[in-house]
Amino acid sequence: MTLDGSTVLVTGASGMLGGAVARTLAARGARVRTFQRRPAHVDGAHDVLGSLTDSVAVERAVDGCDAVVHLAAKVDITGPEHEYRQVNVEGTRHLLAAARASGARRFVQVSSPSVAHIGGSLVGAPAGPAEPGLARGPYARTKAAAELLALAADSDAMRVVAVRPHVVWGPGDTQLVGRVVARARAGRLPVLGSGAPLIDTTYVDNAADALVAAVTAPDDVCGQAYVVTNGEPRPVVELLRAICAASGAPAPRVHVPGVVARALGGGLDAVWARLPLAGEPPLTRFVAEQLSTAHWFDQRRTREALGWSPRVSLDEGLARLAAASASA
Repeated sequence: MTLDGSTVLVTGASGMLGGAVARTLAARGARVRTFQRRPAHVDGAHDVLGSLTDSVAVERAVDGCDAVVHLAAKVDITGPEHEYRQVNVEGTRHLLAAARASGARRFVQVSSPSVAHIGGSLVGAPAGPAEPGLARGPYARTKAAAELLALAADSDAMRVVAVRPHVVWGPGDTQLVGRVVARARAGRLPVLGSGAPLIDTTYVDNAADALVAAVTAPDDVCGQAYVVTNGEPRPVVELLRAICAASGAPAPRVHVPGVVARALGGGLDAVWARLPLAGEPPLTRFVAEQLSTAHWFDQRRTREALGWSPRVSLDEGLARLAAASASA
C-alpha cells in the first residue's frame, strides 16, 4: 500500500515515539488518526480518545482506516501482571479484531526485543522468537504474547508485521534519558559490572522511520518480526556518560558488581510485588540485566526487508539531545 491519501491509525501517539510516527506519516501524505487516553496534539492528525480496553472505542477509532500502527501499551517497570495483560494482550486482541472487521490492509505491531530476551547476552543476535513463558517481567511477557497474537492474524486480507525498536531515546524521552538523568542527579546511577558490555539503542527519528517503512513494506516480509536499532553498539558506561554529558547531569562514578545488582533487583521486585509501595523500585532484575549484559542485534535482515536505514547517527542524536537540554 502507499501512504499518500491513506488513513492510518496510530495508537499511543501521546508518547515520544508514537508522536514521531504520527508526524512522519502526516509529512508523507497520510491522513493520520490517533488513539490514546489523552490528546496527542500532533499537527495534521485527528485525535480519538479512549482506551484499548474499551472495544467500542477501539472500533470507533479504527473505522475506515487503511492501516494501523499499534504502539499503545502499559510500559511501567512494575505492577500487577493482570494490568499489563488487560492492556497489552487483550487491548491488542480488540484492535486486531476491529482492524480486520473495518478492512484495514496493514497492521504494524510495535513490539520489543525484550520479548525474546531471557537474561543472557545478545551479541549480533537475530530477531529470535517471542517467548512469553521465558521473557523477563510482566511487560516483556505480555508484549511477547501480544506479538504472537498479532503475527497469527497475518493474512492476505490484512498483512501484519512486528517491529521491535530497541531502547528508543531522544529529546523529551522519559524512559531511558529521563530515568538516567534523574538518577544521576540524585547520585543513584551506578555502573553495573565493568560497564564494558556493548549496548545498541535507537534514536527516535530512526525508529519512527522504520515503523512508517513497515506500513508500506512488501507483503512478502509480513508475518515476521524485525529488530530495529541504530546499528552502533557502544559500551554501556560510555553510553551512560554520553547521555549525562548531553543532559548536563553528573557522570556515574560508583561501580556495583553485576551479580550483586541482579540479586538486589530481584529482591526489590519481590518487595514491590508484596507491599503496596508507591512509585517504582530503585532497581529491578530486568533493568540490572539490561545494564550489565550485552544486547545488540544484526540489522542486515531488517534493513533489507523494510528498505530502511537510520538517518540520524548516535553522535548526532546526542548533539540534538544536548541542544534540547540547553534550551529547556
